This record gives sequence, structure tokens and C-alpha cells, in this order.
Amino acid sequence: MFCLVCLVLIAGSRAVARYVALMERPARFQDRRFLGDKRNQVVYDLDEVTDAAAVAELANSEHALAFGPDTLAEARNRGYRLRSA
Repeated sequence: MFCLVCLVLIAGSRAVARYVALMERPARFQDRRFLGDKRNQVVYDLDEVTDAAAVAELANSEHALAFGPDTLAEARNRGYRLRSA
């Protein structure tokens, strides 16, 4: 469910590689960044989420909502609030 991405940071004259675990987006929402939960009006930022199990459960339920345009501003416009970590 997770993939590793290597980020190369240039620090002065040397490069430092850091591996960051990113959650793989649910298949139905792979082109979306923000995923809303209709039950409690919470929106998940799939690029920053730390609770992969909660997102997987939400994506497989009938309570998931994608926003168009796919922005946090649109989610807030619909009454959703960003889920805090």
C-alpha cells in the first residue's frame, strides 16, 4: 500500500538522498488529491495522509467524495474541514 520515493537534496556541494514513504492512492481516486468523508465532513489530503487504513476504508465505502475542482478551497466551500494529523 506504500511506495518509496527517493528525494535528492542538494546541500552545498554534496547530494543527500532521502527515502520518503508515500501512500499509494486508492484506485477510484488515483487522479485526486483531496478525498472527503460524507459521514463527518472531513477531507483527507492524500499527499499528506498518515492514516492509510482510514483512507483505504473510506475509499472502499460509499461515503467517499471527490471534489471538482480538486482543491482544498473547494472542499472548504462545501463545508468540509481538513483532517488534522
